[in-house]
Amino acid sequence: MSTVEETAAKASKAIEDLLRALGRSPGRNPELLDTPVRTARMWLDDLIDGYALEPADILAGGSPAEGHVGMVVVRDIFFHSVCPHHLLPYHGVAHVAYVPGERIVGFSQINRLVDCLSHRLVLQEEICRGVAAALVEQLGAAGAGCVLDAEQLCMIVRGVRKPGSRSITSAYSGSLADGADLRREFLATIGAEE
Repeated sequence: MSTVEETAAKASKAIEDLLRALGRSPGRNPELLDTPVRTARMWLDDLIDGYALEPADILAGGSPAEGHVGMVVVRDIFFHSVCPHHLLPYHGVAHVAYVPGERIVGFSQINRLVDCLSHRLVLQEEICRGVAAALVEQLGAAGAGCVLDAEQLCMIVRGVRKPGSRSITSAYSGSLADGADLRREFLATIGAEE
């Protein structure tokens, strides 16, 4: 059995134990019979698969910037993640910008970077910081920024129970952290204000 299979088997067993602890034994309810296996696969393949990826690998390669001096913005990137406090998902859109250094990367690599850093047990604020930092540190961008607009399930189904509330976070690095004009340009491009 491979390490991935072992991990999936352990996760499945833990989910089965949780269901039993909640008084919902999979053996007594046909609808729950395959739930431990399905849920374990969902967690490993869809919710926390970002741990298997590295920002440096995603941002490797690319093309020479060759005189490209404008800001690159990819907006409205759907993302989902899991809050580490209650293990509840959240989802929304990411807006990412960078000012090229020596290299540029394809737009799909920006999408993959967001997935890499969001498909983990992570706070929304950390995703923002991670995206902006990776673009500067791994790609060599002169500056970078990330704005996330998300709906947190933990604020809807528990606690304050406020459907429709949104959490907006941002992080900037390099010239976008230092330059108010660049930040304003980015925010205007995504339809936000500073």
